[in-house]
Amino acid sequence: MAGDATVEDAAVQDLGARAMAMIADLARHTDEPGRLTRLYLSPAHAACADATAAMMRDAGLGVTRDALGTLVGRREGPTPDAKTLLIGSHIDSVVNAGIYDGPLGVVCGILAADALRGEDLPFALEILAFGDEENVRFPTSLASSSALAGDFRPEWLDGTDADGVTLREALVGFGCDPERIGDIPRDPARTLGYLEVHIEQGPVLEARDLAVGVVTAINGATRARCIVDGMAGHAGTVPMGMRADALAATAEMIALVERAGTAARDAVATVGVCTVEPGALNVIPARTRFTLDIRAPEDGVRAALVEEIVSGCRAVAERRGVAFAEERFMDQAATAMDDTLVAALEAGAARAGERTLRLPSGAGHDAVAMARLCPSAMLFVRCEGGISHNPAENITAADAGAAVRTLVEAVRVLARR
Repeated sequence: MAGDATVEDAAVQDLGARAMAMIADLARHTDEPGRLTRLYLSPAHAACADATAAMMRDAGLGVTRDALGTLVGRREGPTPDAKTLLIGSHIDSVVNAGIYDGPLGVVCGILAADALRGEDLPFALEILAFGDEENVRFPTSLASSSALAGDFRPEWLDGTDADGVTLREALVGFGCDPERIGDIPRDPARTLGYLEVHIEQGPVLEARDLAVGVVTAINGATRARCIVDGMAGHAGTVPMGMRADALAATAEMIALVERAGTAARDAVATVGVCTVEPGALNVIPARTRFTLDIRAPEDGVRAALVEEIVSGCRAVAERRGVAFAEERFMDQAATAMDDTLVAALEAGAARAGERTLRLPSGAGHDAVAMARLCPSAMLFVRCEGGISHNPAENITAADAGAAVRTLVEAVRVLARR
């Protein structure tokens, strides 16, 4: 490596301000004037990709685009057979989004590549700007990052958006060739690893007064639909002790979900939807339908929590004289982050003068797909109030700078190894 400069030199002191300006520039590209909505393969996605490509070129990277629209900014390695370190995130958004979820990681990667220009690295470096992390427009699951890992599902091409446009048609309209998707998968033997910077989307770092944190695992998730069947009756004439009130039973079940999720290690459990039938002021509820969303960074913890909650709900139903049914429609395994890359991010933070802690990610990210290809790790950045997927999403320039500095130093740590 050329020299042993730290990222505190004059050339990189303004990293935070530069990051914020670049993110603000990307936020101009939206499909809905007045609010940020940038769906995969939309005109706003195309404009944002063009702007991102220009930023990559300004950082000295050669830019290409694959058959699913992923932008690749590449710095070649010292030899043709050198492995490649990947850094990336996504530039699509949810509807009425905040501006940092996704673009922060892409911009941090670009700025890190720029800061490392002129330094000798024993590997190639690529900055990736994925386009389908949010999975809002099509019935896919991390399609653009999954393709790099060789996990793209051909049936996704026939999935349609709300207007009946298939993914295949949208790709062609975006200027991509769906017939070349088979060219996207990377060779694991040639891939050193993947790093992703992302806002935390939670309140832990803010509560600890830390700018950055290192992710240990991305939570696995179990989701289920539940039905409680009781008996409707007149609210004024059926005695309390003779009722089969589906909603009262459900209320007890929801309280059980909260208690169990609170007691389990690093887990969360949520009832996000609950509907009541017949939904009349003077009728005892006959039926409820509610959802379960249970997540944990360890699959064993999650499985035990699911069993505790479901068996507890069955016990409540039996005691109250109602019926309980549960239909599970998702069981996604947790994704552990790579120990070596986790350690590199921690060492990078220390070299950048940042305190940090280890924490799990409760939300999914492109790193879930990338971990099927190569060792992967994530750096979380503090966000105000833990708010995300919301226009109020916010970070500070100082924290953005801390993230870039940490990433630069982590790359240097990996280069020394």
